[in-house]
Amino acid sequence: MFGVPVSSVAQKTTSHKVVLPFYGYAAASLFAAALLILANSAAFTGHYFHPRILAITHILALGWATMIILGASHQLVPILVEGSLYSEKLAMASFILAGLGIPLLSYGFYYFEMGWPAKWGGRLVVLAILCYLINLFKSISRGKQDNVHALFVFTAGLWLFITAFFGLVLVYNFTYTLLSEDTLHYLPLHAHTGILGWFLLLVMGVASRLIPMFLISKYRNPRLLWLIYLLINTALLGFFFLYLSTVLINLIFIPALMVLAAVFLFIYYCYRAYQARLRKRVDPQVRISLFSVGLLALPWMLLLILIGLLLRNGGEQTSLALAYGFLVFFGWITAIILGMTFKTLPFIVWNKTYHHLAGIGRTPNPKDLFHDGIFRVMVLAYLAGLIFFTAGILAVQLFLLQAGAVLLLGTAALYNWNVFKLLFHKKPVT
Repeated sequence: MFGVPVSSVAQKTTSHKVVLPFYGYAAASLFAAALLILANSAAFTGHYFHPRILAITHILALGWATMIILGASHQLVPILVEGSLYSEKLAMASFILAGLGIPLLSYGFYYFEMGWPAKWGGRLVVLAILCYLINLFKSISRGKQDNVHALFVFTAGLWLFITAFFGLVLVYNFTYTLLSEDTLHYLPLHAHTGILGWFLLLVMGVASRLIPMFLISKYRNPRLLWLIYLLINTALLGFFFLYLSTVLINLIFIPALMVLAAVFLFIYYCYRAYQARLRKRVDPQVRISLFSVGLLALPWMLLLILIGLLLRNGGEQTSLALAYGFLVFFGWITAIILGMTFKTLPFIVWNKTYHHLAGIGRTPNPKDLFHDGIFRVMVLAYLAGLIFFTAGILAVQLFLLQAGAVLLLGTAALYNWNVFKLLFHKKPVT
């Protein structure tokens, strides 16, 4: 999802052997999730607490989004702190542990088998995140730079560990009475710790560094980023307190408003960076990433509507809740990954293959290492699939869901085609 230009990679680089496997795993996970969405489209006409939906959600959240973020973080963090990654062995350990744990956990949810598959899957994922967090802390603590972007990344890592550990507790809660309520009661806490603490915080912290970089923009506003950081973390802590309180639960809309404020401030930050860009032409990869920034506001406004209806009527709005979750994972998170992958992965592959020839021989441009036409068709299929599937959830129409699922599967196939074209790229024999 995130990376750095060639000039930066050359200075502080992590071995491609550490980074590239995460990209490949994430691409395969996206295809698996899209295939399961098509096979189980009817499940999206019912309640979100459905074994198939739980499995698909965890494949998207862990196998797709988290794996690509973990891999790219191992390359990006050394650049942020002007140091080196503490341990490539820990990075590979996090990949292997997560790579084994995610399928086990997803299998457990898919067949609702909360015995050894789900438990062992959860344990391995927690261990993988612990390896990542230790690596992150050691890398940042011995780096030369102490900046707000690094704090965003590290705090997001802490929230990821809390999310995974709490998720493992919820898995055990199916078979042992560990908590006072059933697992379904605590699901919103688990989900929003990951969505707000891990994904939103991480994406904002890193994108606020990369979007100006790729736009060649001189705009910087650390004070605004600090405010966004405080709003999100305060909102998440407040959400925990209010959700667990039986007296103050009606104030749950306050954290949601704080998150929405942070979202609009982040959109403003990216808009100012766009205005101050030196390069007037914006390539398609950055455009889809900027589109994801605008898309960011949609699920949070939907969440406010959900909270309002819940407080007024007291009943669950299952279609709105499903649409909210879908727009989070297949909306803004997927949109920014689709854009940033082909802005960053080509540089990593170029650096691996051609860096030693820079200045002494003719080399291809990084953007020539993947097929631009395939990328453009992928974006169109993605946008159409997103619209159709979201409409199908809200209208509870299986035909719209299946049409959207076909388009999303096509998106995943085209994404995989370009990603694996990059991963298997070899220098032409001369």
